[in-house]
Amino acid sequence: MKQTFTLRQKTKLIFILLVPILITQLGMFSMVLFNTIMSGKYNASDLAGVAIGSSIWNPIFTGLSAILLAVSPIAAQRFGEKKSEDVTAIVKNGILLAILIGVLVIILGMLLLNPILDLMNLEDAVREPAYDYLIGLSFGIIPLFIYNVLRSFIYALGKTRVVMVILLSALPMNLFLNYVLIFGNFGFPELGGAGGGYATAVTYWMVLAVTILIIKTNEPFAAFHIFSLSLHFSIAKCKEILKIGVPMGLSTFFETSMFAVVTILLSQYSVTTIAAYQSALNIVSFLYMIPTSISMALTVVVGYEVGARRYKDAKIYSWLGIYLSMFIALVTGLCVVLFRHEVAGFYSNEGAVISLTAHFLIYALFFQISDALQVTAQAALRGYKDVNVSFIMTLVAYWLICLPVGYGLANFTDVGATGYWIGLTVGLLAAGISLSARLLYIQKKKYNPQISVLGLHE
Repeated sequence: MKQTFTLRQKTKLIFILLVPILITQLGMFSMVLFNTIMSGKYNASDLAGVAIGSSIWNPIFTGLSAILLAVSPIAAQRFGEKKSEDVTAIVKNGILLAILIGVLVIILGMLLLNPILDLMNLEDAVREPAYDYLIGLSFGIIPLFIYNVLRSFIYALGKTRVVMVILLSALPMNLFLNYVLIFGNFGFPELGGAGGGYATAVTYWMVLAVTILIIKTNEPFAAFHIFSLSLHFSIAKCKEILKIGVPMGLSTFFETSMFAVVTILLSQYSVTTIAAYQSALNIVSFLYMIPTSISMALTVVVGYEVGARRYKDAKIYSWLGIYLSMFIALVTGLCVVLFRHEVAGFYSNEGAVISLTAHFLIYALFFQISDALQVTAQAALRGYKDVNVSFIMTLVAYWLICLPVGYGLANFTDVGATGYWIGLTVGLLAAGISLSARLLYIQKKKYNPQISVLGLHE
């Protein structure tokens, strides 16, 4: 990470950080894709089991991971302040929290997994692979959480390419392990869909081992002595991480759970409607990786500049990231709308499903722009370590605007299932506008750089 002086340099730095993060996100998405596709090739029951297991695990993982990702803005600020020892202490205490959270998740899983699956009233042919998949995955929870802390540390130093290389190097092994453990090839046990869980767990251990090796042996990471014998345990540092991380985690959890609730509400509609909704949601979720990656880069650069007390640069980065995210969302949204029938055709061969998916995708343009605005505005606020008010704003937008508006339109007007898309868009737009207003307030009241964003120079 280094100081920049012009808009051109700032744009270049965001892309330098952004592209590896995006590729890393795609790599992590690929692991889930490998599990799903290969389980489907094994048999339909195992595919359903893996899907159920993933639906249980994903909200938990995304919420808890967001808590640990708080290490990134905190470490970035300390790095900007040139406080290397504080960076080390934050990361070490983050690792300790990762282990504690991982152990807690495993214990709760032992107590609650069977009751949760019982409540879902699944057929044995689906319940068994779902249970076994989550058991296999549980062996990788602790290394995954520790890796997320170390990834946040690497991101805080601006070395996002390192994480990309690590993850891409692990993908072939993950693909191989899925192949041999699901189908029982080359003398390995035939585990079906559960094999995907074990394959992912082993991959997480490998990724963690390589990450530790790189941090211990390569600069600038080695200079921080993250794995020295001194513990650096600090209640104050743990509290700082949790103070930032818990609102981040809750905000992420409520967002993912909101989409899960919409999916449940749509279960009253026909199979065609459900299939079309899931197809359209999968498309926009895939494209959402772009603003998500921008947001992760934005949190780092804003945090770094705030730590260095270069508030003018922090403000420019904030709005540059927001404008960039919305522009890309506009372009990708227009492409999806223009080629909606062709895109929908990738997900189904049935004319009714393709037609309805294409209809839902008309709303993707407005949905993506609104989502891009809210996720990057929230990321900029995280760079300022302002998370409590933004959490309340997103909670209200997701649960008091998105769901009621969507439910009302779907059930009390003639728009039907389309009402949920409108509700999601309205709620995300409300979140984006309120978070942007909060960002303006924070920059003016606490970090006033005395510069007009419109006065940017080359």
